[in-house]
Amino acid sequence: MSFRKLASVLPSMITGLALLSCSANPPASTAGAAPIAGRAEGGELTAIYAQLGAAGGRVFHLDPKSSAIRIYAFRGGRAPKLGHNHILSAPRFTGYFYFPRGGPDSGRFDLEFRLDQLEIDNPDLRSGLGEAYASQFSPADVESTRAHMLGEDSLQSDRFPFVWIHSLQITGESPKFAAKILVEMHGRTREMWIPLGVEGLPDRLFVNGSFVLRQTDFDVQPYSTLGGLFAMQDEVVIEFKLVGG
Repeated sequence: MSFRKLASVLPSMITGLALLSCSANPPASTAGAAPIAGRAEGGELTAIYAQLGAAGGRVFHLDPKSSAIRIYAFRGGRAPKLGHNHILSAPRFTGYFYFPRGGPDSGRFDLEFRLDQLEIDNPDLRSGLGEAYASQFSPADVESTRAHMLGEDSLQSDRFPFVWIHSLQITGESPKFAAKILVEMHGRTREMWIPLGVEGLPDRLFVNGSFVLRQTDFDVQPYSTLGGLFAMQDEVVIEFKLVGG
């Protein structure tokens, strides 16, 4: 096959590949990955935060309709211009933020969403991101990407349906905080520090921030083919603007 013909075919091929797809079975656990912590599910979270609110302070219920969670993945390999950047969003999630009377040191927040409820490559979101996200995908392309990304060779959403973000420690003063968080995805957990912008306290809550995840830290191998000629980069960006009341 000539390179010109290959170049004309590859964009449609890559469109059908998920941003976190695996070219093989997941590898052995990455060194340093933490064991699974006990994740509190939706009903349990509601009960936990009700108890925290009864002890004093303010519990904010995060509102998905007023909030935004975006996940960005980047084309890579030796021929990145033939690939596509991708954007995912979480229009549905469960989240709480507890701000105690004594300050943030004993505060807490939790956020969880289902992988099978992610929205993939919304054209309205892509159109606002410039030339690097100019590619548009048909409904069939999007569904193919979804099936590949969530399938048994990749994120295995039937077995690991949730992404969970839980705070371990919060420091700082409004409007700038630092939070040590635990992230659970694909049956693995990682800890990291992230900056948070927090406004509106004590009556309302507006939180913004972003952080970087490496897929391989969660035993997910980024897509790569033809010896790395076409690939997705390991790093993905998670960006959020959360509103609570």
